[in-house]
Amino acid sequence: MIIIFAYETISNFSVSVSAGISNWGLKFNESGTTPIGNETRDYLKKYNAYYAGNNDEKVIYLTFDAGYENGYTQDILDTLKKHDVKAAFFLVGHYIDKEPELVKRMIEEGHIVGNHTYSHPDMSKIADVESFKKELNSLEDIYKQTTGLDMPKYYRPPQGKFNEENLKMANEMGYKTIFWSLAYQDWSNDKQPSRETAFEKLIPRIHPGAVVLLHSTSKTNSEILDELLTKWKEMGYTFRTIDELVKN
Repeated sequence: MIIIFAYETISNFSVSVSAGISNWGLKFNESGTTPIGNETRDYLKKYNAYYAGNNDEKVIYLTFDAGYENGYTQDILDTLKKHDVKAAFFLVGHYIDKEPELVKRMIEEGHIVGNHTYSHPDMSKIADVESFKKELNSLEDIYKQTTGLDMPKYYRPPQGKFNEENLKMANEMGYKTIFWSLAYQDWSNDKQPSRETAFEKLIPRIHPGAVVLLHSTSKTNSEILDELLTKWKEMGYTFRTIDELVKN
């Protein structure tokens, strides 16, 4: 049995979020099966929050997080286009401000741009509604200014840090909170995983209904994505958008 927290190593696996600070975490048991989240699907669904899709369908929901542009997104978009795979990119204010053309390309090629907050704070420490709303609304504003479009109502908490009040507030704003059921340590520029390490994490642990989180800042991800998508397809998986995740 393997326990993984996507951003931090934590000694005690939380089984209840309540109103306290929590980090989204996963417990992996058997390869190829949906991991157990540190909250149940039923609990999350009360607040229109999701971490995995139907575990009877070999479907993958591919998502990327980006706090900044690191020079790899063009290649990632090229690969997604080659494979006709639509993904979701969760972006912050700095990214949209500095990379408007990349954001526009994401939209033009059928990808979803989701709300990763304006300034990437620890949202679990934000208790008042106005401060919470400001983080999401400020990103909506810069997205509208950049693209002329309303931002899709999908929210991912930075670093997976959240509490029950956060889920309630996001839901009341009309947002669906999107966690993940598969990720690996790909975010550090100084400690990029090898190709072998990446495949050791991403192939055995893929599972029906997987919501995959990758960072588009990762050099490794940009280099392996073509082969990774090919391998997943060879395993019988197809790809859908998070629009379809929440509908199903």
